[in-house]
Amino acid sequence: MSDREQIISTADYARLRQLIYDETGIALGAGKQTMLEGRIRRRLKALAIASYREYCSFLFSDHGLQKELVHLIDAVTTNKTDFFREPRHFDFLVSTVLPEHVNGRRPFLLWSAACSSGEEPYTLAMVLSEFGLTHPGFSSRILATDVSTEVLHKAVLGVYSTDAVRPVQKALKVKYLMQGRDRSAARVRVVPELRRMVEFRRLNFMDSDYGIEEKFDAIFCRNVIIYFDRPTQQSILKKITKHLRPGGYLFMGHAETLHELDLPVEPVAPALYRRTDDRA
Repeated sequence: MSDREQIISTADYARLRQLIYDETGIALGAGKQTMLEGRIRRRLKALAIASYREYCSFLFSDHGLQKELVHLIDAVTTNKTDFFREPRHFDFLVSTVLPEHVNGRRPFLLWSAACSSGEEPYTLAMVLSEFGLTHPGFSSRILATDVSTEVLHKAVLGVYSTDAVRPVQKALKVKYLMQGRDRSAARVRVVPELRRMVEFRRLNFMDSDYGIEEKFDAIFCRNVIIYFDRPTQQSILKKITKHLRPGGYLFMGHAETLHELDLPVEPVAPALYRRTDDRA
């Protein structure tokens, strides 16, 4: 590529920023051009395209968006996650939220929104499974969603490096993570019974209707709204809380705040909220 072709032009960056915002709600600032170039570079290689200018011409062509948009979204979305991330939330789930549901006759329903490559929903599956061992009759189901098809594929497989599962307690590793025959591969896989607890589904927060019929007892939507501007945060969280039962809990990331957002929830602990009424 020539020097000009090695960077995204100002005009193409503006078009890409607007497309990404319209489709995902993610607001890229003027200083994110280099980051975007790095994220898209692998798409140039995959498509055997020689320059960013050619890539944008393809992307914005009649058939380019239909073919490439999902891959662009995969490339630009941030998917940082860990097992047992922000562990106090899981402690609160066990000590307060789940005991409130012990005598319920229906399954405890939990939604892991923006689940990335699966570490959060599988952590939740471990926690719920352990709770069920000491509370006969308790049952649960987990819905896990993300906009990225690439990370959802990894999540469904449930295969992780041994480094990735370091935060998991040894007893839980033995019970819920299988090692392959080739120990030198340093990979483990979530056991089938835990994988069956989680339904993975693609969902874009910008969709007008999430296609979800259930009302959840708890929703984990952590460390994702920080990538949206305030009006988009309001719109997304209004739709998310529609699927939270009255009295249900909304878990947010510790770097996130709902201050001044008009939502039917009240704070009960750091980064933790409870639905107060049944507003639509």
